[in-house]
Amino acid sequence: MLTIAIIFILYLGLMIAIGFKFYSKTDDLSDYILGGRKLNSWVTALSAQASDMSGWLLIGLPGTAYILYEGTSEAIWTAIGLLLGTYLNWLVVAKRLRTYTQVSGNAITLPDFFENRFRDHKHIIKSISAIFTVIFFLVYTSSQFAAGGKLFNTIFGMDYTTGLIIGAVIILAYTALGGFNAVCWTDSIMGGTMFIALIAVPIVAVFNMGGLDAVSERLAALTPESLGLFPKVNGTINTMLLASSLGWGLGYFGQPHILVRFMAIESPEMIKKSRIIAMIWVIITLWAAVAIGVIGKAYMPDLVDGETIYMAMINDMFNPVVAGLLLCAILAAIMSTASSQLLVTASSVSKDLYATVFKKDTEGSDIVWASRITVVIVTLIAIFIALNPSSSVFGLVSCAWGGFGAAFGPLILFALFWRRMTVHGAIAGMIVGGVTDIFWYLQSGGIFDIYEIIPGFVFSSIAIVAVSLCSKVPREIILEFDEARRMAKEAR
Repeated sequence: MLTIAIIFILYLGLMIAIGFKFYSKTDDLSDYILGGRKLNSWVTALSAQASDMSGWLLIGLPGTAYILYEGTSEAIWTAIGLLLGTYLNWLVVAKRLRTYTQVSGNAITLPDFFENRFRDHKHIIKSISAIFTVIFFLVYTSSQFAAGGKLFNTIFGMDYTTGLIIGAVIILAYTALGGFNAVCWTDSIMGGTMFIALIAVPIVAVFNMGGLDAVSERLAALTPESLGLFPKVNGTINTMLLASSLGWGLGYFGQPHILVRFMAIESPEMIKKSRIIAMIWVIITLWAAVAIGVIGKAYMPDLVDGETIYMAMINDMFNPVVAGLLLCAILAAIMSTASSQLLVTASSVSKDLYATVFKKDTEGSDIVWASRITVVIVTLIAIFIALNPSSSVFGLVSCAWGGFGAAFGPLILFALFWRRMTVHGAIAGMIVGGVTDIFWYLQSGGIFDIYEIIPGFVFSSIAIVAVSLCSKVPREIILEFDEARRMAKEAR
């Protein structure tokens, strides 16, 4: 325990040191929120994927796969949906968003872009999008703090609440200090840590059990049924669960903490290289996470909480030094996502709400300090939400992911690719998508068993098209749209 604790302390110290390094280089809000649009291809790719996957990749997804048959098939199809969503997001959205946000008033946040894109001089769309951002990111960030609590409880026997608070304070420190650059550079280090750990654990477990045949025999002994690819109910394919699992891919188009990386890359021409790096990383890590759940079921079949399987396997298989390094991957996953979410929330509150409502200047250090204070407040609220030790990391992430995908996904796609879209359509689509997702999430049974992101995404798209066709598009918006499209083509 002492060895693992020392490794944790050194790792956490490195993250805070990076925060201090970038503290003196953060002079204005653009530096704090978007890093001055200076990210290289590697940092963009690794930080995007590390902030994307979160503690869910090492806790939630293996925990779902650990539940044999229905859980495993759900995990597999969720991974497939995420792979497709990741690829399409990099291929379709990344370059257009990078060029359009620069053309449209050099927007540094998504609400900022929406306001500039639709010439919303009344700040309605910016305010609504900022409110949805705060609501869903509070849930999302709390899921990461819950993962941290489980980590410290499982490894050190520490009280769940104490572990939750320790992890939250470390994340708070380097996010508030260094802003976007600190978050992206720490995310890149964490992405590498997660990659190595996810590959190592299932390989060593299979070797310890005597090979894949031995794993298959152990799984077969747990139940007479064979491990199926498709989720089934009473012998027939569970189409609701299958569609819900694939529906996770829709969420990518609306995740602010991922999209902001596209906005921050130094040049649109660098996105192709970033896409290749990102896809290699995500293909390997997703399948490794599913493998940990399935192989872990054979290795340790009697765990009470399947979401602790990755940690339990490491404690059992490795010496303290290696275990400490591999367990840092969970810290990395938790911290990379939570810090990104805190930063985006801070930008929405400080720039899109505080500066708008109180008519404050967005230049200089005052607004940066408003963002730092917001990070502290959001952290405290997220800790409160995560205080329940039985909180499901998978469930919390699912709720927030669906909310962003439904509220912002169609809005982003139509804003980037449909010149006929209007501000009224944007407002209607965002409200319909967000409200549908929340309403659907609170129901259960029948048609409500399908993942809420799917009806939210569909109804939002319908609202955008229907309302936009009933309103007029100003000529200046059309001209700017055409300019952004031209620049995106030239960047190929």
